[in-house]
Amino acid sequence: MKEKIAIAIAGVGKIARDQHLPALAANPGFDLIACSSRNAQVEGVRNYTDVEALLAAEPTLQAVSLCAPPQVRFAQAKAALIAGKHVMLEKPPGASVAEIGVLAELAREHKVSLFATWHSRHAPGVEAARSWLAGQEITAVNVQWKEDVRRWHPNQDWIWQPGGLGVFDPGINALSIMTRILPHAFFLKSAELFVPGNRHNPIAASLNFNDAKGTAIRAEFDWRHGPEELWQIEVLTRGATLLLTQGGKQLHIDGKAVDIGPEREYPGLYERFHELVSTGASDVDVSPLQHVADAMLLGDRHVIEPFVE
Repeated sequence: MKEKIAIAIAGVGKIARDQHLPALAANPGFDLIACSSRNAQVEGVRNYTDVEALLAAEPTLQAVSLCAPPQVRFAQAKAALIAGKHVMLEKPPGASVAEIGVLAELAREHKVSLFATWHSRHAPGVEAARSWLAGQEITAVNVQWKEDVRRWHPNQDWIWQPGGLGVFDPGINALSIMTRILPHAFFLKSAELFVPGNRHNPIAASLNFNDAKGTAIRAEFDWRHGPEELWQIEVLTRGATLLLTQGGKQLHIDGKAVDIGPEREYPGLYERFHELVSTGASDVDVSPLQHVADAMLLGDRHVIEPFVE
């Protein structure tokens, strides 16, 4: 039987209610004892308005899962790590790449675990795709990651502000899968960023990557798509074509479906977090966020019509 870890959630928004709370309720290795949020509460646990109050009032707390927007994530994580708590970060792990390195150093200093999560890597098709591609010669990769921002982030201004990523908030899910399944590291060659005239961050992006072998890797991210999402990664090889669809929930090789089991993204995250805490390890991969940072650095920005909810 798993040792129960006393955990709290900070940031009780849509993602916490839709994914984190059900995943925790189903995991016997965690005991949710408290939450912190400026504007929401969770029934059956103690509630606080900020992380500092939570940490001060809960001496038995062992771990914190941070689900607030990335712009405030560093301060919350720093406070929790210094207090000796294990920390799990929703994606993206922070507003910048460098700050995650600082958090990793704090985790080592205070001998606690830090987990920078990428939930899409736990989609059931991802590890099967990774295993199959390990023995293949890849000739091209095409990614389409398109959805409707009004459905997934209604009236959430933080996503348009610096550190909020814009269309890279969903696009980073594709990047997290790409960096997991492709057998060779890749880097950005060029990008086109389409930014509404009344917003800071892009609503769409076209990205061109290469690996050391010159393999063409192209990705199209768009937040103006609908009504059905298009979340797919196509990998062409010398022998066959691999297709991940529905964000990694379905896998086809040369048009034939592969049996990959049920969807377990957020349950998988908490199983991994429990393993890290139990073994005293950390898991901090910032490569998806690094690709976003490169796009913001190298991308040609095109101002387009304003976006209004």
